Amino acid sequence: MPLVSTKEMFEKAYKGGYAIGAFNVNNMEIIQGITEAAKEENAPLILQVSSGARKYANHTYLVKLVEAAIQETGLPIALHLDHGDTFELCKSCIDGGFTSVMIDGSHHSFEDNIALTRQVVEYAHAHGVTVEGELGRLAGIEDAVNVSEKDASYTDPDQVQEFVEKTGVDSLAIAIGTSHGAYKFKPGQKPQLRFDILEEVEKRLPGFPIVLHGASSVIPKYVDIINANGGRMPDAIGIPEEMLRKAASMAVCKINIDSDLRLAMTAAIREHFAQSPEHFDPRQYLSPARANIKELVKHKLVNVLGCNNKA
Repeated sequence: MPLVSTKEMFEKAYKGGYAIGAFNVNNMEIIQGITEAAKEENAPLILQVSSGARKYANHTYLVKLVEAAIQETGLPIALHLDHGDTFELCKSCIDGGFTSVMIDGSHHSFEDNIALTRQVVEYAHAHGVTVEGELGRLAGIEDAVNVSEKDASYTDPDQVQEFVEKTGVDSLAIAIGTSHGAYKFKPGQKPQLRFDILEEVEKRLPGFPIVLHGASSVIPKYVDIINANGGRMPDAIGIPEEMLRKAASMAVCKINIDSDLRLAMTAAIREHFAQSPEHFDPRQYLSPARANIKELVKHKLVNVLGCNNKA
């Protein structure tokens, strides 16, 4: 089975009231942990690559690792560019075999965002590739994304129909209270997604797939393991999983997960070296890291996304 686009995935997800997990990948062990979990749960997948991951691991290596995962699992898998910020980057990924790209023009004016997104859509659609755009800005820091709280903004529902019609995008990332990175909220601050905005967007774009970025839940057990083994992570509060499940039952068809993967992997590696500091073989500490990734992804597929048995 070749790489697939997100078009059919999203159509099924919207009708079925579930979301597809879009998991960020950086190396072989992360890809293996994610895809092994999805195979056992018979779930479709989006494996996404940021510009930073592409620089770190090399475009060709990542594409070939994802192709190997398809060969091993037989699952429908889309390969997606996360937070592309230029036409040139999106074009390079499209030419290099990606089946989906995101063009993030949210830091531009509304008019310039439309113009840039439309440019990417025209090239992508001519090559059979789907495009995700973004309206509104999420606060937080993750990879190349760095948006302060004062610069963050919720998506304006009054703009979404015009944006989609003028750009031709296939899905839309919106800002309703999620945040990039592990440190989403200050201690004592209660996370709250703006479901009123999501409902308004859904009314204006019936049947159209919506995307949530910054949707890791920052699972406490991984933070506790890291801190118990030499880490110095402050209290971190993520998005409650019941809120994400509610969003997935509505118009949200794609939920991005990155920070939780990093925490799961780091927790396993720190615990390994705390317990067995003499073991320096990468296979010895990357194996439990991969197992942690697999356990986390299985949980997300079944209990958060609801996309198990939907491949």
